[in-house]
Amino acid sequence: MSDTPETPKLSWWRRLSGGLKRTSSSLGSAVADLVVKRKLDRAMLEDIEDVLVRADLGTEVAARIAEAVGKGRYDKAITADEVKDVVATEVEKVLAGVAKPLEIDVARAPFVILVVGVNGSGKTTTIGKLAARFASEGRKVMLAAGDTFRAAAIEQLKIWGERTKSPVIAGQQGSDAASLAFNALSAAKEQKIDVLLVDTAGRLQNKAELMNELEKVVRVMRKLDASAPHAVLLVLDATVGQNALSQVEAFHRTAGVTGLVMTKLDGTARGGILVALAEKHKLPVHFIGVGESIDDLSPFTARDFAKAIAGIDK
Repeated sequence: MSDTPETPKLSWWRRLSGGLKRTSSSLGSAVADLVVKRKLDRAMLEDIEDVLVRADLGTEVAARIAEAVGKGRYDKAITADEVKDVVATEVEKVLAGVAKPLEIDVARAPFVILVVGVNGSGKTTTIGKLAARFASEGRKVMLAAGDTFRAAAIEQLKIWGERTKSPVIAGQQGSDAASLAFNALSAAKEQKIDVLLVDTAGRLQNKAELMNELEKVVRVMRKLDASAPHAVLLVLDATVGQNALSQVEAFHRTAGVTGLVMTKLDGTARGGILVALAEKHKLPVHFIGVGESIDDLSPFTARDFAKAIAGIDK
């Protein structure tokens, strides 16, 4: 269906606030139930804190928000909207420091982006969406199907290559991922590619094996370019909630993660996990995804996310 005036594309804000509806609704309705017909006291603040912890915002952030809600408001009636405003303000403070765009350094072409994450996090789809974004900016993009463990991942990447008119370097299922990454970087240099996106396996069942493979991929690429990879993006699935914290730790240790992409925020009431991650790890958040379509991955902005998660309409 074409985007005629009758069916305008939803603005990013609409898609974001719609995507975070499950998180903001569960937060908002719980807060509204608490504050109705009650004056603010210590018990209410503890209840508000519990609601925020259940939304996966993390204990430190939840405590800070509850404290901010209580400031100057004891024994007074408080509205759900007032609480939402405080939530948005405090969440924005946490996120402002990590909301950073992914900058492609043209002087380092081919700019190598290693994409890591567990299976099912949306890694390969994210690579396709990033390829589309970079191609639309006029950059020459190449994809490397480094998840040699799964035939489906190789095929999926080839489809994204066709869609975005980007060359794809792929081997047989089960072939050596490090060799493939080496070949891809060699080809990218020859073909004067601007951005090389390298997919990787995500099987965490045997962490040691996976992490050794990742280390080898990095080591081998550095034989061709000592500064590669120039960015290591960890793709996280928001629906896993607290599990995302341990994923960041595991991948950061092994692959030196430089930034995060969070997908599937539309499929969960646990969107607050992004706030907990920002508070704990302070890693840049470059992009967030709120759906399957190519436009549903967008650069991360702290204020929009904070307002959407609090359920405040712009």
